[in-house]
Amino acid sequence: MRLYHGSTVGVETPDLHKCRPNTDFGQAFYTTTSFEQAAKWAKIKQRRISAVQAVVSEFEIDEDILYSGEYNVRFFEKATKDWLEFVINNRRGIPCEEKYDFVMGPVANDSLYATILLYEQGVITVDAAIEQLKTHTLFNQLSFHTEKALANLKYVKMIILDNVS
Repeated sequence: MRLYHGSTVGVETPDLHKCRPNTDFGQAFYTTTSFEQAAKWAKIKQRRISAVQAVVSEFEIDEDILYSGEYNVRFFEKATKDWLEFVINNRRGIPCEEKYDFVMGPVANDSLYATILLYEQGVITVDAAIEQLKTHTLFNQLSFHTEKALANLKYVKMIILDNVS
């Protein structure tokens, strides 16, 4: 499986200690199967910190390891109540009792934040939030939470987006 990571620097060897806490699936190294989503995120980060460049790092992983039983993997097929609660708790810094090597599921990107915020504030119900989320194109993400998981990630190349027309 091809995976992409958007940033302002190339990442050949991910370091879990440099990963931000309080993100969708918790502190982890995040990737997506969508080059477009990774490129969009890289450009957002570039604008936010006024970086010189936006970069997508490309990786490969044997998808079979996710189903091998050797790793603790949490799968979210789509935006559900469980997914929404998991994302909100992680963003609030409330750790999940179960520790995962990998988590795979939809990206709760900035365009979904308004819906998530309305749900968090009790303005809309979980069912209304899920219905609103269904109207968005949800890209997937695969997050790596342990060194054991990261050991399966093989760096392929770095793509500097500023040089791409």
